[in-house]
Amino acid sequence: MKKTNASLIFLIPLLVFSSFLATTPSPAQEQQLRPALLEQPMPDFALRSYQGPEVRISSLKGKNVMLIFPRGYAAPDRWCTICNYKYVELTELEKARQIRKKYNLEIIFVLPYPQDTVKLWLESLPEQMAKVKNWKYPENFNQLDEKGRQSVERYRRLFPKDFTVSKDNIPVPFPILVDADHQVSSGLGLFATSWGGSQVEQNIPAVYLIDEQGILRFKYVSQNTVDRPEYEYLLKILEMIRQKKL
Repeated sequence: MKKTNASLIFLIPLLVFSSFLATTPSPAQEQQLRPALLEQPMPDFALRSYQGPEVRISSLKGKNVMLIFPRGYAAPDRWCTICNYKYVELTELEKARQIRKKYNLEIIFVLPYPQDTVKLWLESLPEQMAKVKNWKYPENFNQLDEKGRQSVERYRRLFPKDFTVSKDNIPVPFPILVDADHQVSSGLGLFATSWGGSQVEQNIPAVYLIDEQGILRFKYVSQNTVDRPEYEYLLKILEMIRQKKL
């Protein structure tokens, strides 16, 4: 009868276990993303939402998805006012027209900050909307020179609607995903520490439209902070996706 090598008996299970570890992706490996390509499946990721539940992109198949990456900070201790305005504009659009129901749509925001910073971003909305109104309707408008009046007109074009947000009723109708280590934003090529003339941790503003099969049908990455697609334009794209014309 052949003798069995005891060390070999111990080594075989160890090799099998090591092989299993090498082929089983860790949560970190699952989140290693690359920039999304049009007409290809949207890279999958999962993040905890500010509201609590985790959201995984692949679990949203069967719905169209509008995935929005606001800039966040525009400078140290200064939020991007346009991002706040666009967020409030979309909450008001949803309230008035129920676009999620109409387009079988889920709307998701992703910010590259921890939970407490996302909270600050939301809590800044009342002040930011008040700031926009002051820019558009300054008390000293009649005393402004030509350059000052041109600035006011620019603000009115940039922020065409008036919104007021109460500190006691800050709107959070959409999942806001907490990308605390900015792994998702970085993987998609959106995270930057130098962009738009500022040195701060921020996203390059972007929006993705994903169809019911999880295929990326539209992607827009801003070239500068005021370069954002209008929501009416995005709704036209969603209508084309719904009718399978895109």
